[in-house]
Amino acid sequence: MNHVSEPLRLGLIEGDGIGPEVVRAARSAVDEALVAVGAPAIEWVPLLVGHAAIAEYGDPVPERTLRALEDLDAWILGPHDNVSYPDEHRRGVAPGGAIRKHFGLYANIRPARAFTGVRALAPDIDLVIVRENSEGFYADRNMYAGSGEFRPTPDVAMAVGVVTRRACELIAHEAFRLAATRRERVTIVHKANVLPMTMGLFRDVCFEVGHAYPGVEVLEEHVDATAAHLVRAPGDFDVIVTENLFGDILSDLAGELSGSLGMAASLNCSATRAMAQAVHGAAPGLAGHNRANPVALQLSAAMLLHWLGTRDGDALYGYAGDRIRHAVASAFEAGIATADLGGSASTSEFTEQVCARVHRR
Repeated sequence: MNHVSEPLRLGLIEGDGIGPEVVRAARSAVDEALVAVGAPAIEWVPLLVGHAAIAEYGDPVPERTLRALEDLDAWILGPHDNVSYPDEHRRGVAPGGAIRKHFGLYANIRPARAFTGVRALAPDIDLVIVRENSEGFYADRNMYAGSGEFRPTPDVAMAVGVVTRRACELIAHEAFRLAATRRERVTIVHKANVLPMTMGLFRDVCFEVGHAYPGVEVLEEHVDATAAHLVRAPGDFDVIVTENLFGDILSDLAGELSGSLGMAASLNCSATRAMAQAVHGAAPGLAGHNRANPVALQLSAAMLLHWLGTRDGDALYGYAGDRIRHAVASAFEAGIATADLGGSASTSEFTEQVCARVHRR
């Protein structure tokens, strides 16, 4: 267990495209926030995935990167651009998925909230989508070996959806614990009316776990109804718990409703390890132009600090995460934003504003 007297060692993986720019922006925000709350500086451990790893080691997710991560509690992962990898690497599991699977990061926590100063389609949105991250219909993570997607003939393609009681229990506890710290409401999102065995199991296990949290209200909705409900009245939701595919889709919708996917943060975690990773992709067309929006990864890094503080009982890390969130909100409120949000700030200029504002109370 780490304590505030011991510096944390965290991995720093820049990835592809705009990855190096937004990862540096997240690191700067974390470093300044820790100074602001009087916590020890982090020892950053730079590691390679993606194009840089292919050039250096001939593999987008080299074994030496995975081995190094095994000695770390947490890390920041930049976006990857696996569609542009050479053919022999493009067909494999994307770096983020490979790392999630290797370390059993079963929970994907994706908040969506509107900020004053940012035009949002849903100004009252403030919710968290808790997405099961290890199974479902995603072919890269629902099999021990091989792919969950296959073609028995050239004209037939099939996919296997996997739902297990254990995975449902883990993600349900994650959602109910989170809801207990917020507005104490969990909505179980499923499609049990047409997938009664798989989605029925997910729904039923979530309800069973909910009995252990008597202070939390439990609701349920079909995923298609939830999509409509999110557009019509997103303020009705507090914590949504759902399976992999549904969570991926709904969190993109919620991110756009809150203003932009450029602000969509996420944390991939288990009980013992965590990875900060923005929802958006590598945006190779923006790479190197100092125009990328760094907010998603800065807010993801803030979530990572909160996770570390909760796990290790070190309140200073949580305070540092709060400082980053407040600094981002303060910059937006002052009219400072990158071009995707209608502003004129560059990546570095916005980051300078965040780093200055973390020192304000």
